[in-house]
Amino acid sequence: MNKLLDLLQKESVLLLDGAMGTELFARGLVSGGSPEEWNVTHPERVQDVHRAYVEAGSNIILTNSFGGTRYRLKLHNFQDRVVELNRAAAQNARAVADAAGRTVLVAGSMGPTGELLIPMGSMSYEECRDAFAEQARGLVEGGVDILWVETMSDLNEVKAAVEGARSVAPDIPICATMSYDTRGRTMMGVTGAQMVQELAGLGLTAVGANCGNNLIDTEAALAEMHAAAPDLILIAKANAGMPRYEGDKLIYDGTPEVMAAYADRVRSHGISLIGGCCGSGPAHIRMMRQVLDGVIPVPEVAPLTPQAAAPEAASRTRERRVRRG
Repeated sequence: MNKLLDLLQKESVLLLDGAMGTELFARGLVSGGSPEEWNVTHPERVQDVHRAYVEAGSNIILTNSFGGTRYRLKLHNFQDRVVELNRAAAQNARAVADAAGRTVLVAGSMGPTGELLIPMGSMSYEECRDAFAEQARGLVEGGVDILWVETMSDLNEVKAAVEGARSVAPDIPICATMSYDTRGRTMMGVTGAQMVQELAGLGLTAVGANCGNNLIDTEAALAEMHAAAPDLILIAKANAGMPRYEGDKLIYDGTPEVMAAYADRVRSHGISLIGGCCGSGPAHIRMMRQVLDGVIPVPEVAPLTPQAAAPEAASRTRERRVRRG
């Protein structure tokens, strides 16, 4: 059963959630700490983030498992707790979704390993595939409805993640997104058209773009995907505008109004799954919901331009992808 397709038949556009990392930091996670460990040490705070997004109007929430492969968890010496921490991540999101009083789907977030595949790095395709299979096992045991491969730069890592996920859960829908930087390419040089062409045979339910340096490049990559494969279900989960630093604090200039206008734009271009990534919180998602539902008019805001972000901010945005948000 494909619960995502079933829900899309009832609602033409589904609203995703926003960032997880920044919301956990606001609730006490310290810099350098493991968000995934919080699934077992502070489950009530993780559930509080999920609940805030559900109350804001999200139809789909992503588990707190972005860095849940053994390669990322090894940074915290948790490489032997992969299944445990991912299972707990899914259970936390599942508990909130089941208490929502409406249909809310749980997507198991599977972010990049942080390693480079051979020949650019030392990780083999088989090792990568097996790492994602291990993560998927925990997410499936915890009750996810979807497996959500996200924020990728390398097509081969996407393929390994999908193969690993499908080996564990052949009947659960899988979605995949890549992160697009300047000139509409990932850090590994992949274009939107290349993504949909290369992944066409994998049986993915939806593909798209998330994170990235700015809304303009993310939307450009999505437009390229749509032109290359007009019938695909597409995902837009962009950062809240452009990052900049005020002292040591990273600030995103994408206000709820900016993100609400973005939601309306991408919907008008045929995007079915819309949400926010780094810098977007429940306030952004709430206004996006109101605009998508026609409760309020589309805010009149000037488009954000890439020139607003300093190179240092863009660089640190890429570094932040290890924890998403």
